[in-house]
Amino acid sequence: MSDYKHGEMNIEIQEKTFAGFIRMVTNATIGIILFLLFLAIVGG
Repeated sequence: MSDYKHGEMNIEIQEKTFAGFIRMVTNATIGIILFLLFLAIVGG
């Protein structure tokens, strides 16, 4: 078998990537909601 030890891998880069992804999704969601509110006010 291999010499794998659970919990010893450095995952700092993956954590930063995931945090960036979550930030991007949150910002996009807020932007979409604001855009839809704008359309509802102007078109309404």
